[in-house]
Order: sequence, then C-alpha cells, then structure tokens
Amino acid sequence: MKIAVIGYSGSGKSTLARRLADHVGCEPLYLDTVNFLPSWQERDRDEAREIVRQTLDKPDWVIDGNYRGLLREERMRDADEIVWLRYNRLVCAFRALRRHVKNRGKSRESMADGCIEKMDREFFWWVVYKGRTQKRVRTYLDTIERYADKSVVIRNDKELAAYLAKKRIGRSEVNV
Repeated sequence: MKIAVIGYSGSGKSTLARRLADHVGCEPLYLDTVNFLPSWQERDRDEAREIVRQTLDKPDWVIDGNYRGLLREERMRDADEIVWLRYNRLVCAFRALRRHVKNRGKSRESMADGCIEKMDREFFWWVVYKGRTQKRVRTYLDTIERYADKSVVIRNDKELAAYLAKKRIGRSEVNV
C-alpha cells in the first residue's frame, strides 16, 4: 500500500502517517526530515529528491508532507491513496501549540535531528494564514479532483475516526 498524507500544518499529518505506516508495515517518510538538516538548514534539493525517489521505489510507503519540490506529482500519481487532512485553522493552531509545549527543547520524530521544536510568530502565522492562501488551497483541491478515485478528505476527528475504523485501525493504535 502506498499512501500520501497531505494537509495543513498542525493538522496531524505526521501522527496519522506514523499510524498508517505501522498498519501497512513500513517506516513513514516525513518530508520535513528530508527537507531539513540539523538546525533548520535546508538539504540540497537534488539530494532530497533522491531520498524521496528511493522511497517511491519501495512496494509499500507512507509519505507525510506537502513539499511541491520533492516529487509531489510523482507521489500523488503513485499513491494508492491520498489523505488530505483539511482541519480548520483553529484546530491546527491549537494542535501546533500543544505540540510545541509537548516537545519544547527537543526534536520530534518527524523532524530532522537538531531541529528543535519551535513556535514563533512566523510559524503561527503560517498555520493560521499563509499556509492557507487561495493558491495553496487550490493546489489541494486540484489534487483531490484529479485523483478523486483514490482521495480521502478528512475535516474533523469524527471523519478521522470513521476513516480509521474503515481501515480497521483502532483508537488504541492512534493518538491523533
């Protein structure tokens, strides 16, 4: 099974990707760990694309992230399923703040080593506004329309629970 998890910052992409990967029996690829090196330095684009390409060659994968420059079209095309976490901005802001408090002073699994969890004004603005511009939303909508037969849009925890139940992933396996 090949699953692409896309969505807004703070929506729970990485958490869902981890649970789906456990269910599928593979390691998730978090695009944040591909894009960044320690101390928030960006990785060389060609090197980053090669890491993604190697994952795309595997029989099963779960990839979490939106990065357009990291073989986005290939990821969407090759995925058996595309999951768009389309939670509202207030939920995402709350989750991002909660994540910051939980991981303060350390790197989380879905980030590169040495990328310490942060919540600054710029990132908060990204979560509530800049990551949701009309152009960005249109990109998500275009993807879902183009790949309607293999796309799932999840807007809230009730829809997430139904999706997980359909996949037979119990709440004990998921802590979103």
